[in-house]
Amino acid sequence: MRLTAFSDYTLRVLMYLALDRTRLATIPEIAAAYGISENHLMKVVHQLARRGLVESVRGNGGGIRLARAPETIRLGDVVRTSEGEAPIVECLSGDAHGCRIASPCRLKGILVDAFAALYESLDQHTLADLVARPAALKRALVRA
Repeated sequence: MRLTAFSDYTLRVLMYLALDRTRLATIPEIAAAYGISENHLMKVVHQLARRGLVESVRGNGGGIRLARAPETIRLGDVVRTSEGEAPIVECLSGDAHGCRIASPCRLKGILVDAFAALYESLDQHTLADLVARPAALKRALVRA
């Protein structure tokens, strides 16, 4: 499985914000730290704010910050939401004519089990786990 860029950026924004919860960060600052598009990050931050994971402060000196403690943000929940509800394979879409071999095929069951195992593993970790070594992460972001 390959996560979408949206999920990747979602995790990166959360990690960045978790590194220093005492101040507001800006989208241009985060984009520069990772070398990624501000436009993409605006969409990511908007979704994170709608989900209550990020708080946005408007106005001069405004920015964004985590709205919850990193220990309460489960990675499985973050990835499930950012990846969306699309079926992992076409035969799981509910379209009876989507696949000619859907009935005898075992692939969908194997893939469902594989994705369940992935999310089960992600559910065991929180954002706090990703930033357990903040000094090393901060040094890497400054060099970028």
